[in-house]
Amino acid sequence: MSLKEPQTRARDAVLVDLALQGGGPHGAFIWRVLDRLMDEPWLRIEAISGTSAGAMNAVVLAGGFMTNGPAGAKSALEAFWRRVADSARFSPMRRSPLDVILGRWTLDTSPFYLAFDLASRVFSPYDLNLAGTNPLHQVLAESVDFRQIANSPIRLFVTATNVHTGRGCVFRNAELTPDVLLASACLPTLFRAIEIDGEPYWDGGYSGNPTITPLVRECNSHDTLLAAVNPVERPGTPRSAARFSIG
Repeated sequence: MSLKEPQTRARDAVLVDLALQGGGPHGAFIWRVLDRLMDEPWLRIEAISGTSAGAMNAVVLAGGFMTNGPAGAKSALEAFWRRVADSARFSPMRRSPLDVILGRWTLDTSPFYLAFDLASRVFSPYDLNLAGTNPLHQVLAESVDFRQIANSPIRLFVTATNVHTGRGCVFRNAELTPDVLLASACLPTLFRAIEIDGEPYWDGGYSGNPTITPLVRECNSHDTLLAAVNPVERPGTPRSAARFSIG
């Protein structure tokens, strides 16, 4: 008598949308979520709505997917986040020696971070960031072929907030550029507003993190996967500065 391995029944394909929140470094967490989703052949992604870091993950995934399917998406996301890490390799914005010794992943005792945080409360980016530069611009230009994104089978919805009206503006595939993604991630205490077609924009998280409406009104899928960066529930009451600062 021979034992046979149980056969895994093939699952029917499921059409889904993805909703990716912003949150700075939390975007690296979302990267690993997306990397895992690409291992599921039964998932078919119709559209992605993203804001800030979530928008960058969405666009990089779509570009990589066009090149080589799920494997291309995984490769593109890893390459993007490696570039982000490399660009910050020599940044003075890092943990203090004490935090490194104690194994604490926080900038709360970093001298440069504390000085920068204080300066951002006193001065505007128009006073300090004289050149209006953002290191992510070059990283995005190297990571994404935006002409290719315009024809991607995955529909993209990226939200930025119009400074004058406070309303969210949703940019679609053909409208996406490095500046649109920078606008979606533009924190007004750190960067000057990003101008697109003469209109200034700030972080999309103020108006839609992410925007769900286009997924409901413009897509055929009946399921939306939300990659959330904020916990549903937090046990205990924060009693320290470090606990208060956790996003």
